[in-house]
Amino acid sequence: MFIVRETTIIIAMSRYDPSAFPPFAVTVDLVVLTVRDHELCALLVRRGEPPFQGYWALPGGFVRPDEGLAEAASRELAEETGLRASAPGQSAAGVHLEQLATYGHPQRDPRMRVVSVAHLVLAPDLPTPRPGGDASSARWAPVHELLDDGPADGVPLAFDHGQILGAGVERARSKIEYSSLATAFCPPEFTVGELRRVYEAVWGVVLDPRNFHRKVTGTPGFLLPSGGTTTRQGGRPAQLFTAGGATVLNPPMLRPEA
Repeated sequence: MFIVRETTIIIAMSRYDPSAFPPFAVTVDLVVLTVRDHELCALLVRRGEPPFQGYWALPGGFVRPDEGLAEAASRELAEETGLRASAPGQSAAGVHLEQLATYGHPQRDPRMRVVSVAHLVLAPDLPTPRPGGDASSARWAPVHELLDDGPADGVPLAFDHGQILGAGVERARSKIEYSSLATAFCPPEFTVGELRRVYEAVWGVVLDPRNFHRKVTGTPGFLLPSGGTTTRQGGRPAQLFTAGGATVLNPPMLRPEA
């Protein structure tokens, strides 16, 4: 029976004609978010080649024939920015990577039919990125300038990257309500005040310090005392914490209404 089944598969494959279907390319685009100077910022690269040469865009590029999507996302992140991440949902050097969404409008890329698999990358306060690949320069841009106020130079992002950026920011804003993902923006040891400023930057709100402290320290598995203290914020020594083992927060950290 096994031989018959294998023979049937071989015959069926021999009749398959790949040229009967139009070819298309697959890319990965990265929404890289961090908190700098108490603001949620996104990583942009200036395109050094057509199409959209000179436009700001999200980092990314074409998937190679011999690699998976997560591998391509990690490679593009390293090539274009010097940052490194590992597999989706895991952390390497403090960088969180997860798949976001797929974009496949037939006219999204003027070169050919291109389907993009977008990824979300979150990390603590990161240094100034270095450009690489086909990027001529790279910078951190406050998210509110790109989404709420529009680009500072009045020029939209390349391709459909404005739409992808908006989806990535909303994913981060909603996910820190019910998961411990906000700790991905923090160093390995952090204070409650530093974590609060992450929530304030991502949500774009001001939170009551006492209520916030009560919620995060009272949520099972969210934070673990590290045993140390710090005065890096000034004033009295503040207790240091590390991320706990909880992946889902119960009760959730509900986002205040705008």
